[in-house]
Amino acid sequence: MPQLATDTPLRIVQWTTGNVARAALPAILGRPDLELVGCYAWSQDKVGQDAALLCGLGEPCGVAATDDVDTLLALKPDCVVYTPLYPDIDLLERVLRAGVNVVTTAEFLTGHSKPGFPERLRAAAAEGGASIFGSGMNPGYAQLLSIVATGVCTRVRHIRSVESVDVSAFASDSNMNGLGWGRPMGDPGHVDDVRAAVAVFADGVHVVAASLGIELDSVDCRVDFGAATKDLPLEGRPIAKGTVAGLDVRFIGILDGREVIELHQRWVMDSEIDPPMPADHGYRIEIDGTPQVSLTLGLLPDQPLETLTVADLHGIGMTITAMPAVNAIRHVVAAAPGILTYADIPAPAAALVR
Repeated sequence: MPQLATDTPLRIVQWTTGNVARAALPAILGRPDLELVGCYAWSQDKVGQDAALLCGLGEPCGVAATDDVDTLLALKPDCVVYTPLYPDIDLLERVLRAGVNVVTTAEFLTGHSKPGFPERLRAAAAEGGASIFGSGMNPGYAQLLSIVATGVCTRVRHIRSVESVDVSAFASDSNMNGLGWGRPMGDPGHVDDVRAAVAVFADGVHVVAASLGIELDSVDCRVDFGAATKDLPLEGRPIAKGTVAGLDVRFIGILDGREVIELHQRWVMDSEIDPPMPADHGYRIEIDGTPQVSLTLGLLPDQPLETLTVADLHGIGMTITAMPAVNAIRHVVAAAPGILTYADIPAPAAALVR
């Protein structure tokens, strides 16, 4: 797509109206450089309804949802904000071939974890002259922090990013289904099931590698479990004492037989896990280099902690998932066609509050 003048609002279609869209849509509507022109909804009962109302906003925006792909592509949007849980490769090919850029949170960064996806999407992007960029908080934005942290180093030996979170507030979320919470410790096949469920984190390793200008020999995945020390009566996902209530998942990039990049995810459903898995409730970046670099990222609500509800916590999680994609839109539209990562675009920035 041709680069547009910065004072020209970009035409945006929001794709789906679920949890991440509820964070993305108000941000789109609130940015003067973006104009919402269309919205896709899966459910027939949502067709014709106002997009803002479907996404939980109090005031309509004047854009009705549709399930007609051709109608949305005919609007000639500059970019689709694609926020389902999982990517539909056939649809993404169709959108890219139509010359429409895509930013997405739908478990896609580079496509390394989805055999066949990169080749198909690159071909579609080349045909349409469009780009696709995938991000979220992690994998995604957390890798950008890792990349930036190396900028003060003369050399780097190892990069490690850690997400350490008590996820019990999200126990009932559908994206937790594949992790096997509550399965017996040592259950056959559990490690492979976890690896499959979180395979997109391997893409995050490749994002860091691309920014360092290296091509990894392989990416390994190592999984360790922790057991609940008592029954956990979590809403939507009760976990019995002695069953899995903690996960350590490490994706490790190997170069010349040496570990050079690590993405470490620690997710627990309780503070008392056996063996102990303390959660720091945030993100940590560790660079083994010259000099040594350590960054800690904490995310806090912009409201008093005592007023927080579970819904508020969910909202924060959806916001940090959506915004790395939404804030990258203008850079993605201006970029050359293809699959983009943080190695290919300037760092995204939020709209300034005036």
